[in-house]
Amino acid sequence: MGATKTEVFNAKENKLAKYGKALGHPARIAILNYLAKQKSCVCGDIVDELPLSQSTVSQHLKELKEAGLITGEIEGVKVCYCIDEKEWKQAQIWINQLFDSYKGCKGC
Repeated sequence: MGATKTEVFNAKENKLAKYGKALGHPARIAILNYLAKQKSCVCGDIVDELPLSQSTVSQHLKELKEAGLITGEIEGVKVCYCIDEKEWKQAQIWINQLFDSYKGCKGC
């Protein structure tokens, strides 16, 4: 696999790419939808909400956590997940800015 050369892009572009990767799978979207509707952190219920194995859900949670969109707190033997509100709002701003930057194109 070739080098991604992420160092030639600015921090905002790299972070937007991480958000894009995190949002690039329907299971992760389903997890985010589920967590966004909860009033508190979720421990273990996520697997019951998806038609996926525990290990697969764990991999998707890892991707979302690496992107910063969710946080995971250890409570006893469980990890409880919730939306990282600060990062969630930042992602919303940056993604909106990206889409708002399009001014239209004539003749394409």
